[in-house]
Amino acid sequence: MEARTVPSGLVVWVTGRPQSGKSTFASALVEALRGAGHATLLLDGDSVRGVLVPRPGYDEPARDAFYATLAGIAALLAHQGTIVVVPATAHRRKFRARARELCAERYVEVFISVSEATARDRDTKGLYASSDVGQMPDLPGRGATFEEPEAPDVVARGGRDEDALRAALERIELRLRA
Repeated sequence: MEARTVPSGLVVWVTGRPQSGKSTFASALVEALRGAGHATLLLDGDSVRGVLVPRPGYDEPARDAFYATLAGIAALLAHQGTIVVVPATAHRRKFRARARELCAERYVEVFISVSEATARDRDTKGLYASSDVGQMPDLPGRGATFEEPEAPDVVARGGRDEDALRAALERIELRLRA
């Protein structure tokens, strides 16, 4: 059996329903971490999905493979000493648990908790409208179940939650010292 090493960096997974504010929160977090002198990378789930070949689908097996790939890339970068911030829905607990397992104790989970109505109001991509007419039957939180984290490290009330941002920074510093 291969010995596992603990990464010298860290993975911060920012989860929440589509259009909850994950990318907004993650961008603010990256800016704060870089401002504090940390080597930090934003690994946005939508951006990664857009460059993978072949492009991943949205059925359950494709999502499972995509989130396994995303978690693996994040852990690989964390093992190189980078703080990797991953805004990605990862609507199943097993997807986030896989990422946590790859990172041992060098993992922080931030849950962006908003109602469907709030997410729908923020929806510049038209995801909820597409779901309403059957064009996106597997939208997490609608056709596909969104499993909220059972014990996230930080809960944010939207992407611009300054208190949650401070709490995330504190949690990251604690994990980096561990």
